[in-house]
Formats: sequence, structure tokens, C-alpha cells
Amino acid sequence: MWHLYQFPLCPFSRKVRLLMSEKGIAYELQTEKPWEGRDGFFAMNPAGRVPVLHDEERGITLADSRAICEYLEETVENNQLISGTAQQRAEVRRLVAMFDENFFNDVSGPLLHERMKKRLILRQAPDAKMLREAMKLSHDWLDYIDYLIDNRPWLAGATMTLADLAAAAQISVADYLGGIDWSTHEPARGWYLVIKSRPSFRPLLSERMEVIQPPSHYAEVDA
Repeated sequence: MWHLYQFPLCPFSRKVRLLMSEKGIAYELQTEKPWEGRDGFFAMNPAGRVPVLHDEERGITLADSRAICEYLEETVENNQLISGTAQQRAEVRRLVAMFDENFFNDVSGPLLHERMKKRLILRQAPDAKMLREAMKLSHDWLDYIDYLIDNRPWLAGATMTLADLAAAAQISVADYLGGIDWSTHEPARGWYLVIKSRPSFRPLLSERMEVIQPPSHYAEVDA
């Protein structure tokens, strides 16, 4: 049995959870707070970051969300999420990297720092300027998603892929933290409503942090 060490508001953990659910891979969740520096966790991943996927019986430990997703794609055949021609697979990987790196650096990372880490760990007030900048950049990203959805059924092409899951994982964290304004982004909002209406997404929408609550629209799904 796989055990997934993760933190509920970690977008990279969410991406792995979505992929495993979409592929029908059984796993048990283990909540890990990386900032606590638990020795047992650092033994599995010296980088000290979630997610980590571990199977004790088989002696397998995987770290880094992209490495985990690629491993599962290569070892579990059903419901391939990096598929198509070499060019199509390259486009999926390009978008995954862009949301994992650039969106996280621009939007979800700063929101996590200001609205979660400062509150729960540093006991500091958030920086309003940083929050405004993250929310401004989120509009630019939603504009890009609007463009993609205006020209493709899904972000990377004709079918849902890991690119959609990676983007939705990042956006869901930003949305939970109140950093997304959907009012002028109907194509992106429609795509996201479809994604979060899938059974794989429902567990994420039901989870709450005790001291940080999402906006009222967070759990809305496509009717």
C-alpha cells in the first residue's frame, strides 16, 4: 500500500493526489508538516519537502511531485495523463512545469507564505502589498487559461492531462486562500468548475484547516 506524505494546502501534494485518484491507485494519506523537521520524514526526503510517496513492503520511496507523477505514469497503464504524440507529451510537460514553477512563484507560493505560514508559524501579519501583487498576477494567469480554453477543449489539447491537474491543484490552493477573482474569467472558471466536479477532486474540496477557512465559492462545482 502506498502512503502519501503530504500537507493539505500543498499544491504539489494535491497534484499527486489527483493523479493517483484519476488512475485508480489506492493510497493512505499521512499529514506531514515539513516545517516541524521530523527526523523520520527527512530520512525519506533529505530536501524536507512534501509530497513523498512510500511503500514500505516494496522498499520504494519517491520524492518530488513531478518524479512521482512520471513514475506512476510509467508503471500504471490505465488512464494515461501524459499521452499522445511526442509533441503532445512535450506540451503537457511544458504546462506542468509552468504551473509548478511560475504559477507557484507568482501566486500560490506568496499566498501560502502570507496567509498561512505567517499566521500559523511566524505569528506575523500578512504583507498587503505582497497579497495585492499575487492577486494581480493571478489575473494574468487566468487570462492565459482563458486563451488556452478558447482554443482547446483542455489546457494541453483534446483530452484532460496532467497539465490540467497541475494547474487545478495550484489554483485550488490560491482559491482556498482567497487569491482568485473569477469575475472576468468565464472560460477559466468553466474549465475549473468541470475539473473540480470530478470525483478525484471532491476530497480536496471537503478538507478545511482549523484557523484558515476558504471563501464561500470554494466548494462550488459544475451543476
